Amino acid sequence: MTDSTPAHGGARNVRERRPAKPRLDPLAVQGWQREKERRRDGELIDDVTVFLTGRECPWACVFCDLWRFTTDEPTPADAIPGQLRDALNAAGPIGGSTQLKLYNASNYFDEKAVPASDDHTVATLCRAFDRVVVESHPKLVGARTFRFADQLDGTLQVAMGLETVHPEAQPQLGKGAALDDYIRAVEALQKHGISWRAFVLVGAPWVPPAEDSAWVQQTTQFAIDHGAEHVALIPVRGGNGTLELLQASGHWTPPSFRQLEAAYDACLTQSEDTVITADLWDLDALPGGCAICRGPRTERLAALNRTGQAIEPVVCDCAA
Repeated sequence: MTDSTPAHGGARNVRERRPAKPRLDPLAVQGWQREKERRRDGELIDDVTVFLTGRECPWACVFCDLWRFTTDEPTPADAIPGQLRDALNAAGPIGGSTQLKLYNASNYFDEKAVPASDDHTVATLCRAFDRVVVESHPKLVGARTFRFADQLDGTLQVAMGLETVHPEAQPQLGKGAALDDYIRAVEALQKHGISWRAFVLVGAPWVPPAEDSAWVQQTTQFAIDHGAEHVALIPVRGGNGTLELLQASGHWTPPSFRQLEAAYDACLTQSEDTVITADLWDLDALPGGCAICRGPRTERLAALNRTGQAIEPVVCDCAA
């Protein structure tokens, strides 16, 4: 069994190790982006992601970098609808098959992050979209989730951080959820006709780098077996202090560009019914590659996201 010391020490210790949190305006949206996302049938749909500002998640996962985009105080009522309205006005007209992601770097169904009193207004603002995606911890999936889904003109999808099924790593991540909690949440969502997507970590703490690709595959398979419509592979990014402590003690190694490529290639064809993609945000921070190959390798990953079809790897003398 892998030695788990030094332990991360719980949420308080994780928060204390962080650098100073940027001060954000709880009434101001952080931004939005418009891109294409592939669905199960291969169609590329117009996807709008809005990055909302709200209170931090009550769980402090050891790998989390999203805390930087949150506030410490409860989100004021009407703040989320105001932010969403501003973002949609800036994004411009919506047409065709569309999807809206409401990403608040926390949990949509946490009352302190998004007051339930805002749900009706938010649902009204979402009427132009075929699907709305929100983030949630599995333990917060419940009655409010189902009420919100009923208020939408389109369908709801809940994105949950599954992270890893590695039996020693998973309990140490600070998620506050066991795999049984995910299963219960998924079954509840499916009972109400709500789809879900999973976030899976590449380079999770306590997972040996040599075994990482295999555990990413196993975690992806767990999501597939439990009906995930989409699995996004996310490389772990340092900077929160706790990851650096784990790195110094040999419990975490920053994932490389090649590690992400290997995991994605291994998972790409695991299921015809589940979309597998790689998160390309802040990809430049991953070590590996050179000035010649990084561009083509990045474009290859983007092409895999668009098509879901295998593409020959980019070969380079740097071998990194």
